Formats: sequence, structure tokens, C-alpha cells
Amino acid sequence: MNICLLGTTGRVGSVILENALAHQLSVKAVVRNLNNCPIEAPGLTVIEGNVLDEAVLAETINGTDAVISALNTDGSTTLSDSMPIIIRYMRETGIRRIITIGTAGILQARSAPHLYRFQSAESKRKSTKDAEEHLKAYLLLKESGLDWTVVCPTYLPIGERIGRYRYEKDVLPENPSSISIFDTGDFAFQQLFSDEFIGSRIGLTY
Repeated sequence: MNICLLGTTGRVGSVILENALAHQLSVKAVVRNLNNCPIEAPGLTVIEGNVLDEAVLAETINGTDAVISALNTDGSTTLSDSMPIIIRYMRETGIRRIITIGTAGILQARSAPHLYRFQSAESKRKSTKDAEEHLKAYLLLKESGLDWTVVCPTYLPIGERIGRYRYEKDVLPENPSSISIFDTGDFAFQQLFSDEFIGSRIGLTY
């Protein structure tokens, strides 16, 4: 399998890359600076550039079977600005499967299902800026017609790989705590081989 990986050098993206290389997949990855991705491995192609550069995205997506995006917000609009470009090139090349890393804030609130979690009393975050950016990307995917899955971890420390966690479609499991970057990356990678959660957001926590 050939995959396009975005957000390769981020906390979760680096775990997904580790999984892909361990499973001997071919990976095409975009990084803003090649010095930030010193890994060299068979099957890994690293392309230097910006995900908002259409030529860079076209080169990275072309010839792959699926896209995994672990892009984060970084206080910018890169996440939502890049999503229409990703969707367009996926449609043009006939690639249907995309897995992204979201945030628990864009899940439905258990206490008020008509609200997103970041809009409800369930969210403890004072700022909603990041969640709003993730929501824009999710809504674009929802209307894309692609086979999408958005993995939505709760509080995300580095932690350790435990291998046991809880997950639920479109809401966060009850009494959530945290989830490590390792278990989040592992779970996201596993979705490449499953159609169980196509068209769903998945709440993820220990």
C-alpha cells in the first residue's frame, strides 16, 4: 500500500510514520524543512514544501492509495485551508480513503447532542479557536463524498503505548481521561485496514 502522510513531523504524525515503515508501506510525506525529518528508510519519499502549495500536494498525493492527515492547527488556518486542496486532488486521482486527526471538541456533546462538545459545558478549554478550525476541516470532509474517518482523541499527552483504550462513534466515551500520542497514532494507522468507521468521527480515550 502507498500512502500520503501529512503532518509527518508532528507528535501523532511521527507515530503514524513509525507504524507505516514498520509495516513496510510506501510513504510519501510533506515536510516544511527536510532537516526536521532526518529519517531515511526504504519506501519513504520526503517532499519539502508547504501543504498549501498545490503543486506539492499534487506530487505527494499522486500515485498513493490513501491519505492520512495529522496536520494540527498551530494557531493558523492551514488545516481548513489545505482541506479543499486535498479533497480536490483526491477526487482527481480517484483516491477515496482519507483518515485525519481531529479533536474531541468536534464530537457531539453527550449532555447536549445538538451541540459540538467544544460548544458545551463538557469542554474545559477556555479557547475554542482550535476546535473551530478542526470543525471547518471536518465539515468539508463530511460533504466531500470521500471515505473519511476523523480520529478525535481527548487530552493528548506524550504518554506511553498502552494498547488498551476506549472508542465510540461521534461522541467521547463516558468518563474520559487522556490518550497518548502513541495509542492515538496506532489507532489512526489501523483505520487504513478497516471500513468500520468510514463516515464517522471516533472519540478516543483511556
